[in-house]
Amino acid sequence: MTSQLTSEDFKRFFRYYEGLAHQEDAIAELWRRMPVDLLRDDCQWVKLYRTPKTSEQNPGHINAEGLALIKQWEGLRTEAYICPAGVWTVGYGSTGDHVYPGLQVTEVEAEVLLMQDLERFEDCVNEEINVPLTSNQFSALVSFAFNLGCGALHESTLRRRLNEGQDIETVIRQEFPKWVYAGGQVLQGLVNRRNAEIALAVS
Repeated sequence: MTSQLTSEDFKRFFRYYEGLAHQEDAIAELWRRMPVDLLRDDCQWVKLYRTPKTSEQNPGHINAEGLALIKQWEGLRTEAYICPAGVWTVGYGSTGDHVYPGLQVTEVEAEVLLMQDLERFEDCVNEEINVPLTSNQFSALVSFAFNLGCGALHESTLRRRLNEGQDIETVIRQEFPKWVYAGGQVLQGLVNRRNAEIALAVS
């Protein structure tokens, strides 16, 4: 158990540890709650603190700014609820068999669920976009896919134009604002989110 370790011993399990604020908070939470056998490399809690992986074309992981953007627009709900689509949801928009009526999570647990959910959207952007992206551009596209789905990115003119090699900032400025409709109506919340994603991508 963790009582057998010093704090420094505990930190050494995290080869990707950088001492960032969210990592420090999570280390403290883990120290209070977790046994050593949950510190394997394949554990979701460990994956949360890793520095971004790299790929041939793109950064691979969403950056801190992109993560903050998603958390801002998704909002945190620590108790499971039924979303407008009729799906049980918890944390920062997490759904699936692990969410059930009465489920309650801490903020740290919600962030772990978010990072787990984000993996498929990071993979989606890596697979769908074949041109080099900056960390901010990649993160904005992950937020876009997280909100709208990988299918929307795959079918989009946005993807086609980027992969044709058109200027990335121009394409994002022109294509993101098209995705602000729900039920045939413009939603101001989507307008605001697209604007935030554009601002991130071009910064």
